[in-house]
Amino acid sequence: MLTVDKVNLHYGAAQALRGVSIAAPMGKITCVLGRNGVGKTSLLRAITGQQATSAGSIAFNGADLGGLAPYRRAKLGVGFVPQGREIFPLLTVKENLETGYAPVARKDRFIPDDIFSLFPILQTMLGRRGGDLSGGQQQQLAIGRALVTRPKILVLDEPTEGIQPSIIKDIGRAIRYLRDSTGMAILLVEQYLDFCRELADHVYIMDRGEIVHEGPAETLDTPEARRHLTV
Repeated sequence: MLTVDKVNLHYGAAQALRGVSIAAPMGKITCVLGRNGVGKTSLLRAITGQQATSAGSIAFNGADLGGLAPYRRAKLGVGFVPQGREIFPLLTVKENLETGYAPVARKDRFIPDDIFSLFPILQTMLGRRGGDLSGGQQQQLAIGRALVTRPKILVLDEPTEGIQPSIIKDIGRAIRYLRDSTGMAILLVEQYLDFCRELADHVYIMDRGEIVHEGPAETLDTPEARRHLTV
């Protein structure tokens, strides 16, 4: 389980996170929602080690992640799919996937067949440059690259952003399959309400750097939840 306990995060004098506490259990999909600029990406940057926290603690399966560099967290099983995908446009699809080898043992440096079962288009495009793929195909590639690292928790930052509906459905099916077949924890940051309602086991809503609501996915339809999600 991932546990974030009373975490604060600052960018200079600006405070992005204010006493944020969440939990992402193994075998469950946990979704964090909120409007733009409320601290969702900052939370993921804290979890993945890309931004230092100023208070609180973050632990995964009993291991304290505080102070660990991103690559150390990857070795412990934290897989990350960043907002904007951040694939390597000049590398081929195969080469992009192989960049996921960095944190894994030498014996595990191969591309798992499950990735091509989830996203068959990647297998047909192994020799194509990442920059030549559509946005939806690049998103599938970014998820595949994270899966190559053999994560125990998969952290995704707005995977549906700018993606056509048919690929959103494919990504949803893949996330559900990963939860059900591997038992990994999945932490999903999203603005697409319907996507979270369909997938999530538990939801958190952020506003102004704080958690203002938590509960099962069904609570997204309550007036209290919607008040924090409407523009």
